[in-house]
Amino acid sequence: MPLIQLVLVLVVVGVVLWAINRFIPMQSTIKTILNVVVIIVVIVWLLSVFGIIGNISTIRIGKWK
Repeated sequence: MPLIQLVLVLVVVGVVLWAINRFIPMQSTIKTILNVVVIIVVIVWLLSVFGIIGNISTIRIGKWK
């Protein structure tokens, strides 16, 4: 993935998160949970992009048959 595309994705995610936090009225605890979830997802995605962890689609949670 080119560096410019990576930066653009991060900027878009940041702007969308900022817009949600700024313009959509929510309880502060819900905003905090939303922010934490988005940050964790972005960190996992970045780790996958840089090859630190394997492909995200191969990660399994629980027992799947």
